[in-house]
Amino acid sequence: MSEQSITKERLPFETERQDLANVAREMFARKMTNVAGGNISLKVSPNETFTYDGQTYEKGHDYLLMTPTFMSEAWYAKLSLSQILVVDLATGKKVAGEGRLTREINMHEEAYQVDPDIRVVYHSHAPNCMFWATLGMDMPNLTEVTSVNVPLGRIKCLPYREACSQELADLVHSELEKLGDKAKENIFLLNSHGVLITDTDLHAATEVLETVEWNAEIAYKQTVFKKLGVIDEYRSCGHDVVGKISSNV
Repeated sequence: MSEQSITKERLPFETERQDLANVAREMFARKMTNVAGGNISLKVSPNETFTYDGQTYEKGHDYLLMTPTFMSEAWYAKLSLSQILVVDLATGKKVAGEGRLTREINMHEEAYQVDPDIRVVYHSHAPNCMFWATLGMDMPNLTEVTSVNVPLGRIKCLPYREACSQELADLVHSELEKLGDKAKENIFLLNSHGVLITDTDLHAATEVLETVEWNAEIAYKQTVFKKLGVIDEYRSCGHDVVGKISSNV
């Protein structure tokens, strides 16, 4: 849900914050990121103006719910809902929550600017995806579930930019803009820095991450077979995949 009513007994965006905390914990447990980091944000807006703990939340105004810095290092993603930060998207300022904002909020903000339908930005260090990202190579998209649900032809690896830098945030913004309407449901590899998913739904984003992570392992094994001459081309859905995979693989 993107809208939340409030009562005196409930924290702002309580349901969504608890859901985000649960997702962060589960995905860490499933090794979809590591203790080196990862961060998730969710865009929400109130369906009525309300005040809580001295802070006024305006009807229809966009806020981000975001995991705090050191989500993985300090807490192994075992977050309480009060540790999910509430951020005013217009100003980038934290307005509620326990903890500090990650320095990578700039990358999240730049992604949300591209398309108002983007409601989730998810960055992780999933290990098999990191294999391709660290090489700086596009990933072949081979498994049935990814070729159907993530029909990108290949999963693009963006050029290297330093983590948390404005240069990385600007690059993400520029590359998403090139996708047009497809930007709202996309996954990029970030060179040496993992993956970045944009989506319209938090749970859909986790599905994309898990299926692409599985694809990353399959693609690695097919690449080895291809180099050994066991297969001539990548194979998917019962046929060779020709002309869809980056030539640098």
